Amino acid sequence: MPDSSPAIEVRNLVKSFAGVTAVSNISFTVARGEILGFLGPNGAGKSTTMRILTGFLPATGGHVSICGLPVATRADEVKRLIGYMPENNPLPEDMRVTEYLHYRGRLKEIARSKLGDRISEVLDLCDLKRVRHRIIGKLSKGYRQRVGIAEAILAEPPVIIMDEPTIGLDPHQILIVRDLISRLRGKMTVIISSHILPEIEMTCDRVLIINQGRVVAAGAPADLRREILGPSRYRLEVAGDTTALAALIGGVDPSLKLDVIGEPDAAGFRALSLATDRDSDLGESLLRALAADSRFRFRSLGRDHPTLEDVFLAATRRSWDVVDAPQSSK
Repeated sequence: MPDSSPAIEVRNLVKSFAGVTAVSNISFTVARGEILGFLGPNGAGKSTTMRILTGFLPATGGHVSICGLPVATRADEVKRLIGYMPENNPLPEDMRVTEYLHYRGRLKEIARSKLGDRISEVLDLCDLKRVRHRIIGKLSKGYRQRVGIAEAILAEPPVIIMDEPTIGLDPHQILIVRDLISRLRGKMTVIISSHILPEIEMTCDRVLIINQGRVVAAGAPADLRREILGPSRYRLEVAGDTTALAALIGGVDPSLKLDVIGEPDAAGFRALSLATDRDSDLGESLLRALAADSRFRFRSLGRDHPTLEDVFLAATRRSWDVVDAPQSSK
């Protein structure tokens, strides 16, 4: 039977440096084959957490396991299960791409009989075949990032951890790296730390947001939008009796409620806000209902689409508010 245990399990993780707590009692799991976006402002504890996951940094307290192996006591075995791409990946600039991948493959203990075919596979997957004989130091930033990803996945580890894989790339290069990471879904468990939030939203199944070393939000982007920012909203401009309009809207979907009603302009149109807890798009149904009812004149309809950046700002602001709130005396 397939192993149903999580690929990554973190329980009550704590890391302190000289009495300063960088990671404060965080817990989370990552399922096998899942792509997780790991977010937080600078100094939130992201890089520290990833270094602990990879076995490069010991934890002060708590438990971390990779594919069921405890990192604290079996770090050497855990490192064989992880492909790690750090921020500003220190690639050797005097080596050629295939030469470097061959060198790393031998260090990763890939059998010589299989290494050539595996290098060819990752060169194709990362679109590096055209530069396979080029010296790394003469490659563009985008190509060097892809060399780093190729090295991380070379030994086909079950877990990949990438710290800012798209930093410094242009939009075209970001699209290539995004597509490459998406192709790992279901094959490898991937954690991505990035400040480019649209890329996280498009690539990741779930996001984890930390601030001041604590988890402040976790879940799928759509779930976090609903949890942190409240219901979905539509903006509507219409002329007509608002009492009758409320009944019409309720007939389209019972979850739709008139939330804000503006004053009519010179032409009799009001700006309205509709709220719903439904994630599915109700715009087409609203348009059909309004167009079919002669009691109303309709001018515009739009849906507010909060981004992951909105969620991130609200979640981290919420955590700051908790920290900065005055403590009540007992």
